[in-house]
Amino acid sequence: MKYPKEYLDEIKTRLKVSNVVSRAVNLKKRGKEYVGLSPFKTEKTPSFTVNDEKEFYHCFSTGEHGNIFDFVMKTQNLKFGEAVKMLANLAGMQPYTFSKQDEERERNWNIYKSIYSKYVEFYHNEIFKNPKATKAKEYIKKRSLTANEVKNFKIGYVTQGIDLFEIFLKEFDESSLKNSGLFYFDEKKKKYVERFKDRIIFPINNISGNPIGLGGRIMEEKNYLAKYINSPETPFFKKGSNLFNLDKARKLSNQLENIFLVEGYMDVIGLSKNGIKNVVANLGTSLTTKQILILNQFFDHIIICFDGDESGYKAALRAAENSIVELKPEKKISFLFLPNNHDPDSFSNEYGKEKFLEFTKSNLVSIHKFIFDHYLKITENNPSSRAKFEKKLRSIASIIRDEYIRKYILEYFLEKIYELTPNINFQNKKKYTENTKSLRSTQTYYNETKSLKPIEIKEFSFLYIILNKPELIKENYNLIQNVKLFSNENKLLFNEILSQSNNLEETNFENLQIDQNLIDRILKYASIKHILNKNLNDDEKILEILNEVIRDLKNHELEIRISDLESKFSKDLSEATFNELKELKKQQKTN
Repeated sequence: MKYPKEYLDEIKTRLKVSNVVSRAVNLKKRGKEYVGLSPFKTEKTPSFTVNDEKEFYHCFSTGEHGNIFDFVMKTQNLKFGEAVKMLANLAGMQPYTFSKQDEERERNWNIYKSIYSKYVEFYHNEIFKNPKATKAKEYIKKRSLTANEVKNFKIGYVTQGIDLFEIFLKEFDESSLKNSGLFYFDEKKKKYVERFKDRIIFPINNISGNPIGLGGRIMEEKNYLAKYINSPETPFFKKGSNLFNLDKARKLSNQLENIFLVEGYMDVIGLSKNGIKNVVANLGTSLTTKQILILNQFFDHIIICFDGDESGYKAALRAAENSIVELKPEKKISFLFLPNNHDPDSFSNEYGKEKFLEFTKSNLVSIHKFIFDHYLKITENNPSSRAKFEKKLRSIASIIRDEYIRKYILEYFLEKIYELTPNINFQNKKKYTENTKSLRSTQTYYNETKSLKPIEIKEFSFLYIILNKPELIKENYNLIQNVKLFSNENKLLFNEILSQSNNLEETNFENLQIDQNLIDRILKYASIKHILNKNLNDDEKILEILNEVIRDLKNHELEIRISDLESKFSKDLSEATFNELKELKKQQKTN
């Protein structure tokens, strides 16, 4: 059976060709393209090019040419289905299964896509042709939009007096039209009516450019009507998983590292009209971690620029607390607050592109500073309020997934708190600053650790606990008896510690004859050292941390064994190998 085109397109849009190719070829940027030595032929002069914008690679020395599926098939000797599975996994997508339910879903998707495409096209044409679209034209003129913006974003107007439901019934069944969310049944009129009647509509496209939802704005202010509404959620449209204009903005990721995230459709269109096209909007809901993850696939720096009024500020705070969860060392999230209650649309219209970018450059606020400053502002100068303040910041830092960022954000918060109470915290601050790095050194430290494998850092943590709590480990020696280390230096160090201390019978480590450089590396790079130092007197907590580290080390061993078996199975296709592989994967899940 064939994979649906939509599924394959989704993989291609999530993965840059350069990211896939660079796993096998050392690429260097040259203009809009990347170049490297051909993986298909031994050569000294690079003849192999990758173009992310056009989504292909080309080898001038062999004539090989294609997309990411072709590359993986040819370089790893895989069949098409195997390449799809591998790349889907790399893109963070679920594997596609060819069940009857999937076939039905694919059929429904094609109907849904067709309904939306025809609906958008019909009412886009109405805005130009229908004399009853006068209000819409006046609104567009008032917002300083030209025909170019209307065409580029396929803006439409749902005019009154047209029964599109009856027209569409000639081609689609009632159930499909109802499930699209474009129509609802009016109990009074006993008929289906249009959800976006008498509204300007903004098509919301998926990442491949197909319309899957709509945003609609009323033409006249009425208290009983919401100014903006969106399509209801359907199996094919989830507000928290989509962003307005992402299908266009993502194509700029090869040229620009940052993306502006704004609140409204008109903010996107206004900035785009003024030459700032790397912009998307969330869809009337709080910013979700899913949306942040999607943007992180394409851009390194997310700049959140919501309206300058009170509701915009509150939305920005919610966005900060939701998005900090996914912050990573190689990614940035900043906030931009515009002056005088401007929104991005009004500011760019009044001052133009250059002024907007100039203002951005000098007024960005990092996510951690924004959060700290906000909670400081609402904190009173008394012990209870200050305690609540610190507790809140610690809570926010604790939810960050990346261990490096989590550590340094917490350090930033605590350092700033110590500055507020210099007399009380003088001794603590002195000790604190001697033993930790500041947030400003995060990137430097991260770059140093890039040469280390993740498993080495886990091993450093394991050894760090032994070196700092030998008596506790001696009492619980059974925990470390069967632990296996993988890097040669750490394995050697672990064996020497056990050998020279007679399996921890002697816990005075001062006389160990061990290279001090190996010890220094552990003291510098052990990721749990700050957590451990704060819990030195809590044996139960330390054993909990130790068990977690050991579990990670055992999982790594499982991953190696699974990888070896997968390689073996791809060659022998043996049932015994498959069953062994299945058992190991089951064990991996329980760990």
